[in-house]
Amino acid sequence: MTPYPSQPTTPATGTDAVTTILSSLIDIHQFDPSQIKTDAESLEHWGKDWTKHFAPAASAIVFPKTTEQVQAIVLLANEHNIVLTPSGGRTGLSAGAVASNGEIVVSMDKMNRIGQFYPADRMVEIEAGVITQQLQEFAESKDLYYPVDFASAGSSQMGGNIGTNAGGIKVIRYGMTRQWIMGLTVVTGKGDILHLNRGMIKNATGYDLRQLFIGSEGTLGLVTHAQVKLERQPQDLNVMVLGMDNFSDVMNVLSAFQAQIDLTAFEFFDDVAVDKLMAHGQVQEPFESRTKFYTLLEFEAPYEPIMDKAMAIFEHCMEQGWVVDGVMSQSLTQAEELWKLREYISETISVFTPYKNDVSVLISHVPDFIDEIDHIVSSNYPDFEVCWFGHIGDGNLHLNILKPETLSKDDFFAACQVVNKQVFETVQKYGGSVSAEHGVGMTKKPYLHYSRSETEIEYLKQIKQVFDPNNIMNRGKIFDM
Repeated sequence: MTPYPSQPTTPATGTDAVTTILSSLIDIHQFDPSQIKTDAESLEHWGKDWTKHFAPAASAIVFPKTTEQVQAIVLLANEHNIVLTPSGGRTGLSAGAVASNGEIVVSMDKMNRIGQFYPADRMVEIEAGVITQQLQEFAESKDLYYPVDFASAGSSQMGGNIGTNAGGIKVIRYGMTRQWIMGLTVVTGKGDILHLNRGMIKNATGYDLRQLFIGSEGTLGLVTHAQVKLERQPQDLNVMVLGMDNFSDVMNVLSAFQAQIDLTAFEFFDDVAVDKLMAHGQVQEPFESRTKFYTLLEFEAPYEPIMDKAMAIFEHCMEQGWVVDGVMSQSLTQAEELWKLREYISETISVFTPYKNDVSVLISHVPDFIDEIDHIVSSNYPDFEVCWFGHIGDGNLHLNILKPETLSKDDFFAACQVVNKQVFETVQKYGGSVSAEHGVGMTKKPYLHYSRSETEIEYLKQIKQVFDPNNIMNRGKIFDM
């Protein structure tokens, strides 16, 4: 076990301590000067994620190339009491990768190699900086599939996905990132290197520390390598987009299809989202009718009987009056076009500076939950537009309140925060989560107690103290120590 100081041996001295660390990395630990950046543009670029609530204020950016270099950074940070902020693709929406208080950012950009492939295990070793799409393309080259997918797959890194237990659009069939991580190499907040589970399916040797690091948002240590399970490629994927006038019909359609077909996705969005999409001009109307709600469902149909069954279910939904109109893809190109209706929503509404909430409840509670939240928002802000979309098949909902042109961003965010307490009290009422897939970070930290009890939070803090006794790993994220 690597020795570490029980308390920092040198008090924090801000710039002097950071300078000492950077010099030590170059002089003692064989860092090339190109692995360190301190210019203002780099501090701004690597010091933030996609959130807009916190200004970045990093002291330096370091780009390790090996697990041993990560360990050197962590040991020096302990010695000089300097906080480290891990940085992946910085696509998160919880400020989990924002360095706002003089931290050193540890970027995994240079640890982006795909390592050994194990054909019999359908498993591949990767470094933490591998881009999600890079892994997906590697899997495809082996006639396999990495199913955790989302709009930011082209820029998000696997280390960040592991840190937040990322979900996305295929969770209903394939689960979260957690389900696909067979092993991890991590550097703890103490500076110890741990090899966790080593890729095994069966391992009954006590606590599975790997699972503690998945979803820990870099507060326990830094993931440097992972062993990732792959899956067979889906065959003959088909996409339907259906329109409904009542949200209860969305749930009826979900139940009807799930009873007979294994869906790979079941997404929903509302008419506000479609209005914005059509005004933006990048996608086409799915069909002539305009409805209040829309669902996009995807399923494999490698055999004709499955397609026949899907059409029979669709016709049944029409007969019941649940579906007003619908369309089904006739080719891969058409399927990709229909997916744009869902995937382009975030980008399209970004010009309205949306106030976002990423929450989840049990699927059974979704209709009542949405009704209550709509009432809360409309009662407080009758003039604000609300855009709903999400992964309805796993209970994950994205509430987006759109900023009117007449309000400044600061005034708008301040107004929205007024109802946060009511929104999260409703989440708590239904036993849900205040953060379904983007983590807690700083944006959800004040609301963690709506999903976790005080006793649970105390256990979380004690776990952090074991792995990171000096609190140098992503300090101020999830909870305060």
